[in-house]
Amino acid sequence: MAGKVLIACKADPLLLDALLSRGYELDIAENVTRQYALEHIGTCTGVITSTRLELDRGLLEQAHALQWIGRMGSGMEIIDTTYAAERGIQCFSSPDGNCNSVAEHVVGMLLALTRNIITGHNEMVQGVWRRDPNRGIELAGRTIGIIGFGHTGSAVARKLAAFDMRVLAYDKYVPEKIKGATLRCDSLDAIFKEAEIVSFHVPLQADTIHYLNHDFVARMARPFVLVNASRGGVADLRAVHDGLQSGKITGACLDVYEDEPPFAPGSQTLDILSRLSGMRNVVLTPHIAGYSHESIRKMSASLLQQIFPGT
Repeated sequence: MAGKVLIACKADPLLLDALLSRGYELDIAENVTRQYALEHIGTCTGVITSTRLELDRGLLEQAHALQWIGRMGSGMEIIDTTYAAERGIQCFSSPDGNCNSVAEHVVGMLLALTRNIITGHNEMVQGVWRRDPNRGIELAGRTIGIIGFGHTGSAVARKLAAFDMRVLAYDKYVPEKIKGATLRCDSLDAIFKEAEIVSFHVPLQADTIHYLNHDFVARMARPFVLVNASRGGVADLRAVHDGLQSGKITGACLDVYEDEPPFAPGSQTLDILSRLSGMRNVVLTPHIAGYSHESIRKMSASLLQQIFPGT
């Protein structure tokens, strides 16, 4: 027996079958709790996880046999990678597996917002026929600022360039990847001055917590549409709400939230989210941008190739 693997999220049979064929025992717990992980991780050789389970030092200290962690998706903030490295635990992520899914979702949210698709649909269902109030704006010719230009940010840029949008991109970590029709920005200044839409695609870390805050909104020269399909903590929802109230933010597309699910008892997000949900210029989805049927298989395949090179 090669060992036991805790499957703490949804994974494709492609990965599960590959683990079984290599002699691993699978502990499948897609709805895993921290308590369950504490009780079972001690005998695990590997873990496949997503945002549901945070592998912090306290949990990793109980993982006496752990050799590797596979992260479905991007954003390694859910893993104490420093402590894992000290222990010799290999950590893998799969941002290449869900970047297209997120990019398509961003485009869909933008179209739903700018063309009043959700409002128009809801009114039609109620027997209301309103054309002029639901007249939308076209994306062609608009300037979007993309903050974070890794796998996902660049995928968004490629899709929106096809809409004849002008794309500005800023990423202080990977400027060499910004090429093609996208215009690279050495700072946020061009985005502050020119962007009509701002889309965040950054991990959650010390310098990105509340990246979108009251000061950011104030520095934007033009009213703008906000898109956040990265991490909930990147956007301060109070700043989003105040910006929408003032008209500085003309619309918001949000797929992620600081508390997830935000409707749970004691959630600090619930009050502000309830106010946002009543606004016709807000589109909300339940953290599904990177969660397509295809992306689950792609992320599983990516992890399989990394954990077992040459597969």
